[in-house]
Amino acid sequence: MTAYTATVAGIAVDTRHWIGGARVASATTFTDESPIDGRVLAEIARGGRAEAEAAVAAAQEAFPAWAATPPAERARLLRAIADGVEKRLEDLAIVETTDNGALLRSHRRGVMPRVAHNFRFFAGRLDGLGHDDFDTRGHTNHVSWDPAGPCVLITPWNAPLMLATWKVAPALAAGDTVVLKPAEWSPLTASLLADIAAEAGLPAGVLNVVQGYGAEAGAALVSHPGVRRISFTGSVPTAKHIARAAAANLVPTSFELGGKSPLLVFADADLDLAVDLAVEQYDNAGQVCLAATRLLVDSSIAEEFTRRFVAKAAALVQGDPRDEATDIGPNIHSRQLDKIDGFVRRALAAGARAVIGGGPNTDLGGLYYRPTLLTGVAQDSEIVQEEVFGPVLTLQTFDTEDEAIRLANDTRFGLAATVATGDRDRAERVTARLVAGTVWVNCFFVRDLRAPFGGSRESGVGREGGTWSFDFYCDLKNTVTAPEGWQNHG
Repeated sequence: MTAYTATVAGIAVDTRHWIGGARVASATTFTDESPIDGRVLAEIARGGRAEAEAAVAAAQEAFPAWAATPPAERARLLRAIADGVEKRLEDLAIVETTDNGALLRSHRRGVMPRVAHNFRFFAGRLDGLGHDDFDTRGHTNHVSWDPAGPCVLITPWNAPLMLATWKVAPALAAGDTVVLKPAEWSPLTASLLADIAAEAGLPAGVLNVVQGYGAEAGAALVSHPGVRRISFTGSVPTAKHIARAAAANLVPTSFELGGKSPLLVFADADLDLAVDLAVEQYDNAGQVCLAATRLLVDSSIAEEFTRRFVAKAAALVQGDPRDEATDIGPNIHSRQLDKIDGFVRRALAAGARAVIGGGPNTDLGGLYYRPTLLTGVAQDSEIVQEEVFGPVLTLQTFDTEDEAIRLANDTRFGLAATVATGDRDRAERVTARLVAGTVWVNCFFVRDLRAPFGGSRESGVGREGGTWSFDFYCDLKNTVTAPEGWQNHG
């Protein structure tokens, strides 16, 4: 390992910032470790106010030309970035798995192809983006989406590149310039994205990457008066800090925050399907904001559901995420593992029972936490009300549809919900009453970029996806034209 270079399975990653089309070092660094085995991957340039100001200045300088670039040319460059992602898909998959511990097979087959799709999709949305003109007493109204300016995009560690490009792609498509700050626990693929964008021909300063801690680089970026949009995915407390900083400059924000989503299993559900949906919530070691961590099961089937759930969960293979046979890898960091274990220990001390799991996987050591299911939990308990962000589910029962909905809605969150039922009328009744940005019925994690995405209550502010992304990353303008008054008739 040389200075400012991570070498992962022979793949070199530059660990300096990317600002104004050039690599930029910092006076200090921070250490990036792999959650798989604790191995030090690299020393990462640690940005602060100086790097934040340089990145915003680069984005400001590049903005007029990029905003004036015809949409067809912006779309061409986004598709070129998608081509670059596909060309380096294996490198990206290996680096991200090593950096954040998610399954390599998932990165190869789903996550990285979705990264490329993010760029292709938003490039395609530029074709025909608009609203039909409409008439007001003979006057023509024309709505346009104008580029807003430099954007700060702050992304989490659980799906680093996919969630980064979910923001980067529409911002660039909209004609904005970008400063991306990846999470300090998984920064490497953001650096590779900068290389790919440069190779695709993206002009200098249009995409910048600043690495560092939220309290240093992040705080300097979100408080900068030259920023015109802030999009953040992460925790509620951090979002509140960002909101206060953004308010000082009246900067629009988009927040996708925590979740404590329910899975409602009714007695008329396909029980095998319901069990499959429940066990699927352990995906990515439970580090998924959308995960339905609260299992709400009709009391008449709860015993049989639990029996089948335990049998299926017991078959999950926990281990090295680079192994094709592995189903659950490690958690991201020792601090996160301690947080997860603290939640479980306090729940057990309060009277909960661990049907499975209940602690770290001591057979594997390191950052591996056993898939856990807790019963005997009270609705107002910490384990039911607060986001754990690990492989920990709770199971509660209900007797009526009204009770199921009451329990489902009884948290401060409202990101997602999943419903398992064989009754179409019930599905319609229940989904209409659930507080959630996304509801899945007899399925989970089916995502279409044309759909709005975001959360209600403390799960977020705003919606992105499809045209909703352009509504956020652009300034909407309505031009009203009178039918007369023209001096030239040629």
